[in-house]
Amino acid sequence: MRAFIFDMDGVIIDSEPIHFRLDTATMEHYGVAIAPHELERFVGMTNPEMWAILKEQYKLAPDSTEIIEYQLGTKIEYVQSATMSPIEGIPELLAELKGKQIRIGLASSSPIRFIEAVLHRFKLQELFDCIVSGEEVERGKPEPDVYLEAARQLGVEPKECIVLEDSRNGVRAAKSAGMSCIGFANPNSGNQDLSLADAIVHSIREINSLFMEELSRKGG
Repeated sequence: MRAFIFDMDGVIIDSEPIHFRLDTATMEHYGVAIAPHELERFVGMTNPEMWAILKEQYKLAPDSTEIIEYQLGTKIEYVQSATMSPIEGIPELLAELKGKQIRIGLASSSPIRFIEAVLHRFKLQELFDCIVSGEEVERGKPEPDVYLEAARQLGVEPKECIVLEDSRNGVRAAKSAGMSCIGFANPNSGNQDLSLADAIVHSIREINSLFMEELSRKGG
């Protein structure tokens, strides 16, 4: 292993409940009532992909750009004002990786403005050697584009990377990219099928040097 790549939502920050709540509020703003669990299938997908499906399914009148701008504004405002912390174990894992001179990337489907707001809030931005948003690639998760771009920016081969993901779409993206993948079973991320992951953890603190070395030795 030469690089470790993090997803963000549900991995760095326990944000999926925030997304569920504010996305349902966005739908209500445009006159549609939807249950949060109906949004679980979109976890890991980009905003344009999600809203294209919802716009067609519910015949929403505004264009996707307007909807996303409204949605994104509410989320950034929340991140800037709410009392929040990174998911337990994340700061320690980042410090361990840095100490071992492992390249660290972040590959998220979220818009870059939201990524920057989260990392700035937690003062984590300087710890990442690359940050890739789903906005920067042609296809979002579950396609591998965002992870392949992260590997390219980190200067490593995909097979040299371990990914940490909490969603079905994210795990599929990492495996399609030819990377090893740790699935984080975050109960707040909804009912996610992580069965394609090479290993599944229920706490970030389970991930340590020995764990990663064993995963690398097995080659996924």
